[in-house]
Amino acid sequence: MSIQDIIEGKKQWRAHVARVKALPPDYQIVYKEMQKYLFKVGPVSLSDGSLLPAVVDFFEGGVAEGKAVLELIGTDVAAFCDDLIKDVPTYADAYQESLSGECGAAGK
Repeated sequence: MSIQDIIEGKKQWRAHVARVKALPPDYQIVYKEMQKYLFKVGPVSLSDGSLLPAVVDFFEGGVAEGKAVLELIGTDVAAFCDDLIKDVPTYADAYQESLSGECGAAGK
């Protein structure tokens, strides 16, 4: 990763944060809770930078339609996030696989 890649990544992240700050306060609160949850659960694809901007796109659409954020996602933020990443491997999955692979190798 070059310095230019780092600079470009920072520019993209700042633009993303500006989009989040432009959302209504209730959307911002839910977005931040989703972000915390996703960082904790750790989907492997989170680092490619497409999941969180897609959430902001979805939220911007909800704002444009005049919907409340809980109308879009429901009352359980964690369940909504789990549904978003249900088919995506997480770091916990990768770790579990590495452990089961080690156990299988040790049992041979």
